[in-house]
Amino acid sequence: MTYLRAVDPFPLESADDTKLHEFYRSLASGRLVTTRCLQCRTTAWPPRGFCGECASDRFEWVDLPGEGTIHAFTVQEAGLPAGFDGPRVFAILKVGGHRVFAALVNADMAALGIGQRVRLAPLRVADDPKGNARWLPAFTTA
Repeated sequence: MTYLRAVDPFPLESADDTKLHEFYRSLASGRLVTTRCLQCRTTAWPPRGFCGECASDRFEWVDLPGEGTIHAFTVQEAGLPAGFDGPRVFAILKVGGHRVFAALVNADMAALGIGQRVRLAPLRVADDPKGNARWLPAFTTA
């Protein structure tokens, strides 16, 4: 049986749809980036089109480390979003001075622990309505 989604749960990533398209383009090439305000130099997570400190909309893209550590995690076995197989591990990770919420992929759930090292492993999700690839930040245990 085929189920249709009434709402697309993934972000549209093209330059036509978001000024944060560089974030997704970088994920596709295996890099984690975020925005830094050109006025007050605040680095944001998640990437933002304006600064939460000074409200400037001028920003530059900066690389974050491709590795971090697990701060907290949970295992979701039911009620997963469309396109995700279970069980799924979601974690808050310490990455480059930020707390990043992301999925952990290919994780041995029995061996997961706070402080464990992780590395970036971007997750390709359902293509957009035009057939373009889409990516979400994800990590795997190091």
